Amino acid sequence: MTDVGERFHADVTVGLSRIQKSAEDIRTKGREANVTLAASTAFGSMWMLPRLARLRADLPDIDLRIQTSVRDLDLDEEPIPLGVRGGDPASWPRYHSAMLAPEVVFPVASAGFVERRGLPERPEDLVTLPLIHLEEPVRAAYDWSEWFASAGVRYSAQPRRLAINDYVLVIQAVLAGEGVALGWQHLIEEQIRSKALVPVGGHVLHTNLAFHVVWPRSRELNTQARRVRDWLVEEGRRSRQEGEILSAPR
Repeated sequence: MTDVGERFHADVTVGLSRIQKSAEDIRTKGREANVTLAASTAFGSMWMLPRLARLRADLPDIDLRIQTSVRDLDLDEEPIPLGVRGGDPASWPRYHSAMLAPEVVFPVASAGFVERRGLPERPEDLVTLPLIHLEEPVRAAYDWSEWFASAGVRYSAQPRRLAINDYVLVIQAVLAGEGVALGWQHLIEEQIRSKALVPVGGHVLHTNLAFHVVWPRSRELNTQARRVRDWLVEEGRRSRQEGEILSAPR
């Protein structure tokens, strides 16, 4: 090969290397701009969706992907940086965590239901009303027996009842006037503010547990995932402050 040919070959090789590196950089940046958050359908639809416009305004360069599941995904096994879990962080030693919302549970009915039936002001007033039951297939969730017990009321399950295994459908049934269901405050804040849902029963269950954003200890979050995590934590803090003025029963 002549000297000119060798120089040309060297230039082409360097050029191809730069093109390959540029393509890899573009792919890497593209992947980093996409952040996946694993969550329940209820959290995704009732907590995240009302906040997506604010997230897009605050983080316009990030594409958020919400992956819902009936179980808590293993973020060490899945290529997912962030997740939302409810419970005690001591139960998840492989994850870092930051609180989003305390678990606060109280019964709710639709405004139309209350207008027809009157406002049940005491826990015992609910015993004879149609109660809608959440039957979670995997995740643990407080039920009517536990809520009544926390209020000091004896309760026997009704022989005929409406049971649903999806919390979004539970709330839709309440809004349709089918009965009373347990409401998780952080999920139904908007409906409480708009008065579409009315707290009833006069008793609030503070479980001393909370919902957290979690991320694996086994790997570092990239810059974009850290920004989404920090946004979620700040949004949770803001929502907790606003939640303190909700007219939930005490």
